[in-house]
Amino acid sequence: MQVKTDYSNQARRRFLRNLGLLGAVSLVSTHTLIEVSASAQSNGVESGGASSGKRWGLLIDTAKCSAGCDACVSGCNDEHGLDSTGNDETRAQWIRKIDLKDNLTGNASSLPVMCQHCDSAPCVDVCPTGASFKRDDGIVLVNKHTCIGCRYCVMACPYKARSFIHEALTGQKPEAPRGKGTVESCTLCVHRVDATAGSQQPACAEACSKDAHDAIVFGDLNDPDSAISKALAASNATAIRSDLDLNTGVRYTSI
Repeated sequence: MQVKTDYSNQARRRFLRNLGLLGAVSLVSTHTLIEVSASAQSNGVESGGASSGKRWGLLIDTAKCSAGCDACVSGCNDEHGLDSTGNDETRAQWIRKIDLKDNLTGNASSLPVMCQHCDSAPCVDVCPTGASFKRDDGIVLVNKHTCIGCRYCVMACPYKARSFIHEALTGQKPEAPRGKGTVESCTLCVHRVDATAGSQQPACAEACSKDAHDAIVFGDLNDPDSAISKALAASNATAIRSDLDLNTGVRYTSI
């Protein structure tokens, strides 16, 4: 399934205007922010050899997702060393479970929410240093060497998917570098993607499968023969806040 990637800057500006962030970042023009981010990606360092022929994503079937299950959250925390700092108010959340209820029909859903790896990522657009960037394969990341902790990206994200590190950290894992004063979020387990060319599932999907839920499918959205593309073609999947035209890499069914 080919996912379109030709979203205009007008859509990006409209999104930021709706959030009221154009004024918050008025000291640097929107044009400048976009140009800095684009320049940071064009140097080839952040792309990590990622191929534009692929677009990695997730399909989450909320009908298989139990309200009392947090296997995906625990799997992510274990994989990336997101241990408690003793303060739940500042603990990093790369994935969080939320419960939804349709007030009209009474239908209830439980679903994991993480970075949606948007094609037109607001976090990338507002980052003044280019630390927030999107790889050629659609994975949105943060370069910890250039993140200045301004948290514009935190404000811009409509999914509240980014965390700011308030405390000094110890015992970090080499595949998940972190640092006090920087922002972080779901990476789609990019270290697994790069090491196995996408053949290994992210930790959240792996943990979900181990608990026999199989609610999360990972794969290449650009490959019509991939499991995720076939599942998308057979379902009525949707993006959270599809009205924002961000062309997310994470889609949901049964909500």
